[in-house]
Amino acid sequence: MNVILDLCIVPNGVGVSLSPYVAACERVLTEAGLKTVLHANGTNIEGEWDNVFAAVRRCHEVVHEMGAPRIFTVMKLGTRTDRTQTMDEKTKSVETKLTEPALLMARQRGKSLIFSPSVPKVCPTNSLLFLL
Repeated sequence: MNVILDLCIVPNGVGVSLSPYVAACERVLTEAGLKTVLHANGTNIEGEWDNVFAAVRRCHEVVHEMGAPRIFTVMKLGTRTDRTQTMDEKTKSVETKLTEPALLMARQRGKSLIFSPSVPKVCPTNSLLFLL
């Protein structure tokens, strides 16, 4: 099964700068042959389920080996059974909709559109919420 996973690994007890640990995890993911996109709060990973989770485990092992006594990790993931979808396809779908006339007019007026009546009123960090 293919998975797209958003990974945020936070080593605890290692000081303020986490970039050496992030770089070590990025190397693990690259060596595993996974497609990744680094962003400000983590890394998006695309690949086969077992390969992705083996790499996440290896990231934990490497960060512990670097001296981190504790690690806090947040993962958000998605799978599909109807078809395979890539990270690029998902972002291109949204980018295409950003060029639609109604959305362009709303953006010019400084407003966003609600795309679904079931949009929650409270939204977790790093998620999008469209409000009028």
